[in-house]
Amino acid sequence: MAERTVLRLGQHVVSDPEICGGSPTVLGTRVPVRVITGWWKAGMTLDEIMDGYPHLRPEQVTAALTYYFENREEIEREIEANSEAQWRPLTRIAEAVA
Repeated sequence: MAERTVLRLGQHVVSDPEICGGSPTVLGTRVPVRVITGWWKAGMTLDEIMDGYPHLRPEQVTAALTYYFENREEIEREIEANSEAQWRPLTRIAEAVA
């Protein structure tokens, strides 16, 4: 069995190939940095984000946003790729119904 490499990207952010395809996530969770970033970009406050993820601590959310600011291009690419992947099937269904 191949050895698994988990990269620690900060105190609270990791990249594990077995979790979310290796996307940066909050340590000990399956919450991707891109998701927290997306909520923040949509105008949510730290408290509102934490209301949606009550298992996260403030330092985890701020660490995810810090990772985003330090690696903006990487996370923006992930947001775009996941956005397209999310909407592609729905677009096909809408086209089939029309």
